Amino acid sequence: MWPGGASAASLPQKSSLTCGNWWIYWSVKSKIRVYDGHLERGSAMSVENHVDHWGTSPREPVAAALAGIETALGELLAMDPAYWRTSQKKDVLARLETLKAQQAALELRVLATAGDIAEETGAKDASGWIRTELLVDRGVGRARVKLAGAVAKYDLVAAGLADGVVSQDKARVITNALDAIETDPAASAEDLVLAEKLLVDHASRLTANELRIVGKRILAEIDPERFEAAEAKALQREEEHAQRRTFYSSRDNGDGTVDIHARVSRAVGVRLRTMLDSLAQPRKWSAEDKGRKVSYERLLGQAFARVVETYDVDLLPRHGGHATTVFVTMSLEDLRKDLGTAALGFDGNQVSAAEARRMACNADLVPVVLGTDSEVLDLGRTARLAHPIQHKALRLRDKCCQAEGCDAPAAWTEAHHLKPWSEGGKTDLANMVLLCPSDHRRIHDPGYGHERLLDGQIRFTRRT
Repeated sequence: MWPGGASAASLPQKSSLTCGNWWIYWSVKSKIRVYDGHLERGSAMSVENHVDHWGTSPREPVAAALAGIETALGELLAMDPAYWRTSQKKDVLARLETLKAQQAALELRVLATAGDIAEETGAKDASGWIRTELLVDRGVGRARVKLAGAVAKYDLVAAGLADGVVSQDKARVITNALDAIETDPAASAEDLVLAEKLLVDHASRLTANELRIVGKRILAEIDPERFEAAEAKALQREEEHAQRRTFYSSRDNGDGTVDIHARVSRAVGVRLRTMLDSLAQPRKWSAEDKGRKVSYERLLGQAFARVVETYDVDLLPRHGGHATTVFVTMSLEDLRKDLGTAALGFDGNQVSAAEARRMACNADLVPVVLGTDSEVLDLGRTARLAHPIQHKALRLRDKCCQAEGCDAPAAWTEAHHLKPWSEGGKTDLANMVLLCPSDHRRIHDPGYGHERLLDGQIRFTRRT
């Protein structure tokens, strides 16, 4: 029998507890052992210590509980998982996932009551102390404090965290969705309660990203007839907002690269990523088959460049009756030799002569060739040097990149003039060969020499 007439049977059931009394329940229940129907006090702490809220007891329960956790973790960290059975590893990972949620529940519960820390330090909230003492970035600390306040509003979410079935990421997704419902004029208090129950239930079967999608249309799941029209309007407002926030900016880094920063609608972003993945994934698999590791981000960047370079300029708007073109200005001497530079466009941007020749193989441009006194010797024709039907014929003939040892499929390749276009090379099949972007760049690189073998392949040699 406990003080006040409490007994094991009279302790509140776990399912009936709220966020506020769960900590007391855990502290008391964890120190009770039942043997043959009799209650015993846990050896670590007396009941008097548990009800001592001012920390005046010689053995503080919070410190004792944390010490127990630290000891258990230390014992596990001293073991080598390499010697564990597969079943043990799976069990450890599963239980750690639950423990992480419970740890988050405890942390958020403490942060929700950490106003005294802020008051003591003179900060707006506890994130200031977290930044100074725990060296956690202020933004991260504020996000935790904000989540703590949100979780404190929703008992089912807090209970799900404490039970280990709702992770911290999922708790953030659920509370964001519930906060949006709370401000929705079409939703009632009953809708909010039901939405919380459904989302916590979904959390046991869905990832955080999947839960975010469900959270956006949870009201339609509650009452389709009432909320589907409202959801459609909300989606329309979201898309209009995305259009207003769309932008593009670029910055020349001065080292041959340009940083691009853009914001587009989700629909455009998904389409772009799908296009880039379709180009990058096969190259990733090809590299892995050859035992090479390539950054996928680099492959996506190269795929983006590929999309830009091969875009059909006939689809671009016309200015003054002409399709959009790129002007490349260079001297006659630079045009004829391996080294040299060319001006790209009219903004003073420079590219190498080799890069200009490579661009001439598969881009619409106007070559402006200058004499010694910068007079215009030739304002060349706009030329798409490989017509789509010619490229199809080259694919049938060459099957893949024609560089020796390269098996990049024809779909990834570009048409290259064996006799350079700058030297009067003709745009016909006999004078063209397929090369992947990497080998196409190399064939225009003055650091490499090349020869065409009897079987039509291109062999590269490094120049010394």
